[in-house]
Amino acid sequence: MSTPTSGKIDADALSETLPPNKIRKIIAASSVGTLIEWYDFYIYGSLAVVFSGMFFPGGNSTAALLVTIAAFGTGFVVRPIGAVVFGRMGDRVGRKKTFMTTLLLMGGATTMLGLMPTYDHIGIAAPILLVVLRLLQGLAIGGEYGGAVVYIAENSPAAKRGLFTSVLQTTATGGLLLSIGVIVVCRLALGDDAFESWGWRIPFLLSAVLVLFSLKIRMKMHESPVFEEMRRSGSLSKSPIKDAVTNRPSLSLLMTVLVAVTAGLGVAWYTSQFYTLYFLQTVLKIDFLTANLCIGIALVIATPFFVIFGRLSDTYGRPRFIVGGLVLSAVSYLPLFAWIREAAVSGRNVQLVVALTIQVIFVAMVYGPTAAFLSELFPPQIRYTGLSLAYHVGTGVFGGFTPLIALGVVTATGNQLAGVIYPIAITALSAVAFVILLRHGTSSPVVRRAWDHVAKPVPMNDHDLSTTH
Repeated sequence: MSTPTSGKIDADALSETLPPNKIRKIIAASSVGTLIEWYDFYIYGSLAVVFSGMFFPGGNSTAALLVTIAAFGTGFVVRPIGAVVFGRMGDRVGRKKTFMTTLLLMGGATTMLGLMPTYDHIGIAAPILLVVLRLLQGLAIGGEYGGAVVYIAENSPAAKRGLFTSVLQTTATGGLLLSIGVIVVCRLALGDDAFESWGWRIPFLLSAVLVLFSLKIRMKMHESPVFEEMRRSGSLSKSPIKDAVTNRPSLSLLMTVLVAVTAGLGVAWYTSQFYTLYFLQTVLKIDFLTANLCIGIALVIATPFFVIFGRLSDTYGRPRFIVGGLVLSAVSYLPLFAWIREAAVSGRNVQLVVALTIQVIFVAMVYGPTAAFLSELFPPQIRYTGLSLAYHVGTGVFGGFTPLIALGVVTATGNQLAGVIYPIAITALSAVAFVILLRHGTSSPVVRRAWDHVAKPVPMNDHDLSTTH
């Protein structure tokens, strides 16, 4: 082992000493920054249909869209790399410094996307630059989310950890909602022709203003009390990556969380909030504003459920909501997408919003409690690295390519509903794996502890790095 394991970090005792107003400021500062990063990351996906032909050779609009969405997916591929790079930094240098860095990286890449020349101006350099900037976005979000979760969790009392971290869980949906809102306002203000010609750049350029605002807030934050205590006691891991992935029990924990939680979570999230957008616009040919407004309204209605389920998980345990949401997602995809198609084609927009809202609520059951659940699984010395890796491999790789895979299946089969095959399979697999692997605790003592505490949150000082070995 590369780090001392004597003594445990009493995280709950440290967090209990913080006054409520200070905890509220911590949650707000962390969540605003993460909201902006998700906005930056998803503005590309929200605008893919608009600019898909601008950065690639012309001739085949469907191919251009698929390639543009594939470029969207490259950001997900590098998210695990960002998790490794910034996870190590977070476990060695500090939680605060790390997600200050990721915020700057994300904001810079997004602003550059708004300034980028098209294929007509710089030729093949356009798609190359597009992919490079998308990769930088992926690196940034790979470090941002895990840092924000860990920071809030380590500042939260055990009895309210699900509630407090679930506020952060709304930022992914909030970032998508913000991106849709900005796009709709710009399109209505500028008109279709101006927006599609140059106005689409405004949502990207807005990132620079938002990042400066968030940096100002985050500069006032203090370091996590758990990290400060580890630094003071000399119990920081000297090699968090090695401790997280090369030791067999730690690797087993990572793989279990990946298969049983984050893969299904990622696919469910991107199906309900991204694939549905592409499904409406590309498959059903619903106009841009109608599709985005209906999804935006559904997100507004469903977003509070992330916090509701996070709060309920403090009382009734995280696992039952995570499994319940995965199962409900898997069994409902086919009837819900059939309903979405019928409502959209017939112009029954109220029904369309209801169907879209139900999908997001099922995702909220999974996503709301997940931040607290993951933060409680990993020891503090490798918490940033382990949580970030498990989350971004699952949600980034499995979830991020959901729109591309689903649209590819629809194109190949000619069946408008065939795209749901992939999300049904992955969410069902995760639900089964959760029950088998986590309930029976076949992976590690840490996993067994998570299920044993199904009726109450797991104390963050209940294990240290030695418990994974």
